[in-house]
This record gives sequence, structure tokens and C-alpha cells, in this order.
Amino acid sequence: MTTIQNRQQTRFLSGIQSSGKLHLGNYFGAIKQHIELQEQGDAFYFIANYHALTTVNDPERMRELTLDVARTYLALGLDPERAVLFRQSDIPELHELAWFLATVTGMGLLERAHSYKDKVARGIPAKVGLFYYPVLMAADILAYQSNVVPVGADQVQHVEMTRDMAGYFNNTYREVFTMPDFKVNEATKTLPGTDGQKMSKSYGNTIEIFADGKELKKSVMGIVTDSTPVEDPKDPETNVVFQLYSTVASPEEIQTMADAFRAGGYGYGTAKKALLERLDAYFAPARARHAELVKNPDYVEQVLARGALRAREEAGKTISAARRACGLD
Repeated sequence: MTTIQNRQQTRFLSGIQSSGKLHLGNYFGAIKQHIELQEQGDAFYFIANYHALTTVNDPERMRELTLDVARTYLALGLDPERAVLFRQSDIPELHELAWFLATVTGMGLLERAHSYKDKVARGIPAKVGLFYYPVLMAADILAYQSNVVPVGADQVQHVEMTRDMAGYFNNTYREVFTMPDFKVNEATKTLPGTDGQKMSKSYGNTIEIFADGKELKKSVMGIVTDSTPVEDPKDPETNVVFQLYSTVASPEEIQTMADAFRAGGYGYGTAKKALLERLDAYFAPARARHAELVKNPDYVEQVLARGALRAREEAGKTISAARRACGLD
């Protein structure tokens, strides 16, 4: 088996917050792509529990959500022999690196962050951590000298800001940081939630990856639809149920549902039942693996501990170079 240590290829870096149970938007927008990329180069994936502190303040919940992100990646196919999986909080070097970046970054750059403005507009308190978020995210990316960052379209600005910060530092001192490029999965559109908005934990409109039984049924049957009568034709392309169905059904099944919508006489209730069936079947194997990992926490901790050692090794090299550049060696 080809391992991380003997591959000299592209280095991918991405992370996912442990701020809630992972959902279909996380899977189709990020996790699926991450797992595919582990075959194409060095892959470093972290559980962003430092970032999650901006919204999660219950310590027991934080611990459980952090472990569940790890279980989810492993259940869905991440191979710890091919990819580095680790907790952000196991890498203390990040904060020193973030401070280096903060000393060369202007306030104006952070004030332009879409994510910060959007969250404040939704009523999330404008705390320093939320404002500082892009700096820590830049440290996450630059610490491992990653050159490709797989992200959703809504995160592209953060990678661009990271490039700006790396440039500020390299120009002020000397070239220490690799300039990363973003990689957006063009095949994956932003997935709608049960209310038609972008699927997001903060909106409370998600369908969890490993939901089953009554929980899954409640989420799917609760999808908001319009009042078009059953007998009338409907446009599948603007329908949330059809958009979600398209992520888990075969091409033939997708075409059949689209034709049924356009012909009329096909109700949203029937479509939701088809979606429920396909979701349950699509994630059944991974759901079973996830259940086994819940029973084996020691294995999950071993994976995270090994990942942290590898990540700290790389972050330590970067910090040493940055300290020398600043004259702090």
C-alpha cells in the first residue's frame, strides 16, 4: 500500500467544524471530495474544534461532536494509512503562526470577510473569535505547506484571504509559506436544506448523514414544498426534494422522477417517500461502520493521535522557519 510518507505529490488540506452532527451538505459539498482526493496526493484533514468554539460552549457536547466527525470520516471511507486525520486542538503551533500572520494583516481585509458579515447579520454575536476566524483558518492552511485547499464555493474567499496573508508575511520577511490554491468541486452545487435555504447546521435545516428510522423520516417528510396541486406539472429543477434525490439516485431514477414531475399527477409526498428510500439505502453500509466505530472509541483516538503527530511534525517545520524569518529563533 502506498503511504503518506513515500508520496511526493500535491498536498491537500481541508477541515470541517465540529459544531453539530454532519449532514448531507457536508458530505456532498466536502467529505466525499476529501475521501476521493486521498488517492491523489498527501491529504491532511482536520476537525476544526477551535473554530467550533465560536458556537459550541458545552464541553461534553464539544468532545462528542469532535469524535463524531472522526467516526464519520472513517465510516465514509477515509483511510488513515493514506490521509492524515487530526484534531485542530492537538496542534498548539497554530496559535503562534496565527499571531505571526495577524501582525502583518490589515483590519480592512478581515472586515471584508463575507462569513463574518453574514453571521453577524443572522444575529450571531460579533465576538473577537468570529472576526479573527480567517486568521486562524489561514494558519490551518499554511502550517502544513499545503498547496491545494478543497472548499465549497462559499469558502473560496477564505483561501484568497490566506493567500493575501501569506503574501504579506513573505514580502515583509522572506518567503516561508507556500501559496495555496482553492479547489471547488464543480460537480457539486450548494445543497438545499429542508427549508429551501443552503443546508447548514446554523439554519437548523439539515438531514444528518447517519439519520435513520423515525429521525430520517421526520426530516425528509418535513421538507418545505409549494402548494402546487398534485395533478399539475411541476419543474423538478426548482424543487428541493428532486435536488436532494439527484444526489443519491441513479441517472435512470433521476430521469424517471423528473419526467413524473413534468407530466403532472405526481405529488410531493410520493417524491419524499422515494427520497427517503434512496437516502436510507445510500448510507446504509457507512451507517453500519459508524455504529461499529461508536463501540470502538480507542481505535478512533489512536487514529487521531497518529494524525496529530504527523501534523505537528509538519507544523513544527513551518513554525521554525517563520520564527527564523522574524528573528525569534
